[in-house]
Parts: sequence; C-alpha cells; structure tokens
Amino acid sequence: MNQPHTDTIAIITGGAQGVGHAIASRLADEGCTRLMLTGRNEAKGARAVDDFASRGVDAKFVSLDLQNPAGCLALVERTVADFGDVNALVNAAALGARGSITSTTPELFDEMFTTNVRGPFFLIQGFVRHRLDQGGRGHIVNILSNCAHCGQSYLAPYSSSKGALATLTKNVANAHRFDRIHCNAILPGWMDTPGEDGTQRKYHGATDGWLERAEAGQPMGQLAKPSQLAELASYLLSEQSGVMTGALIDYDQNIPGAYPE
Repeated sequence: MNQPHTDTIAIITGGAQGVGHAIASRLADEGCTRLMLTGRNEAKGARAVDDFASRGVDAKFVSLDLQNPAGCLALVERTVADFGDVNALVNAAALGARGSITSTTPELFDEMFTTNVRGPFFLIQGFVRHRLDQGGRGHIVNILSNCAHCGQSYLAPYSSSKGALATLTKNVANAHRFDRIHCNAILPGWMDTPGEDGTQRKYHGATDGWLERAEAGQPMGQLAKPSQLAELASYLLSEQSGVMTGALIDYDQNIPGAYPE
C-alpha cells in the first residue's frame, strides 16, 4: 500500500469512534505512527489507543471539552510536547442535537456554536500558530455536513453552525495559502456511524433494522460509510492533494439544488 503519511503527526477530534476513528485508522494504514485522539468517552478512547498500539502506532487519547478554548489551545501544545510536532488537524467531533427555528433555546444555540464552531476555531488557531513557527506547511480537514447547505427544519442551529465552519474553512485557506497551509472540508450526507444509530433511536424513535430500511431507499443502496470517507480525508491530508485548498466537498448521493422530476 502507498505510504503517504509516514511523516504525518495528526490531531483528530472525535477520533475514538465513527468518522474520526475511521480517518485515524486510514492514516495508520498509510504510514502515520503518531496520533493524538480526542473524545468524550474515556473507555472508547482507551480501546482506540490499545488498538493502534497493536498496529505499531503511538496513539494518545485526551478527553477534550470543545467548549473550552484554553483546552483546545493546550491540546496543540501537548501534541507538540509529546510528539515533537503536529502537521495535520482533523476537526471531526460535533454536537448534533435537534432544534428548529421556533424551538431552539439560547442555551442550545450557544452549546451548538461553542462546540461546532468555537472549538474548531481555536484548535485551528493553535495549529496555524504552530505551523507558522515551523515555517508553514500543514493540512487541516474539517468535517462539516451537507446540512450546511440547508438542513432539515429540526436542524436549524446545527445547520447554521456547519455553515459557519464552512466560511471559516475558506477564510483560513485564503489567509494561509502562501504559508502552504491547506484547509479543506468534507460535507457528508447521511452516514452509518455509531453516533447516527444513537441519534436515530433518541430523536426519531428508530428500532432495530432501521439502517437496513433506510439504506434500501437510498440511490446507492447504502448510507455513506466512515471508511469510504476516510480515503478522501487521507488524500486531503497528504501532499498528493497538491494545491487544493479552500474546497468544500459534498460527500453525498443526493445533490444540493436538485429537485424531484
């Protein structure tokens, strides 16, 4: 297998499960041996670290509150202290709670934006500052959502937060392209993840077999899989992506702007 990530030292938020873990695993498959993972579940984090250790990867897990800017900045500092450097950042963790324009409370709105926008903002800030101290170069991938284009009525604050992160992606890419710091985003549609299973059961009354029923109605006969998306993320985090920066890549089988015929 091609090994484009032998020199990659990565921070991956949400790296203990779902999309974040799939990206971390793909990087490990392609030569990455130093990974800093974050999440909220210590047990899942410990299992992820053990799994990567069995593959010869020096992985560490930090329980990170994305609503704490100081903690986000400290994570970059800790990664540099533990690994000597960091040159890749993946913002995969997010809050996906439900709320419409009429039902969203100020508390939910604030929690959504501090988690989904402010947290990534200060992680990127710490990462970019470090890369500039090293003379530039580096790769950032933000995991957004196709909901950034609009989203369902019950995802008003979530969709808004992802739209804000889309703008931040382009702003960072523009500001630091001459520093060779790449910043791109992936906008996945409906995905098959452990988090989505919990969301379907909690908010939508889903029962066993919901995934199979949902996939049967999709154009491609499946929901998007984390392992598939991880291949794209790996490309964006590598030198193989060339000059690509500021891209917002829709990763879905439904096309924004298309209507039933």
